[in-house]
Amino acid sequence: MAKRPRTIDEYLSGLKPDQRKALEKLRAAIHAAVPKAEEGIAWGMPAFRLNGRCFVTFRAAAKHCSLHPMSSLTIAAHKAELAGYDTSPGTIRFQPSKPLPVALVRKLVKARIAEWDRPARPAGRRSR
Repeated sequence: MAKRPRTIDEYLSGLKPDQRKALEKLRAAIHAAVPKAEEGIAWGMPAFRLNGRCFVTFRAAAKHCSLHPMSSLTIAAHKAELAGYDTSPGTIRFQPSKPLPVALVRKLVKARIAEWDRPARPAGRRSR
């Protein structure tokens, strides 16, 4: 069994060069958006925390890379800008040869953190 990475650098060192390059670019964009973000590993993926709260992770898979903003609201709010990417409620998948644009990553990350300031919906109430 392969050793689980303890840092983002360890995680990236085990990737194919094209994936490593794409995810290093993603890492830099996240830091540009949130300079005080702390790096770590969560759920086996590179993760970023602010004030102890995880706000985004990323990973490489066999045939793609992905960004996980940990929120379906963030992805839904940027649906038009993400039209060229394969998305699901918590994931944005992209090819290493076509990484997410830095400006879009910064926008997604800032939107994700801004969600923390929104009041929660009262329990039992559905939005219509």
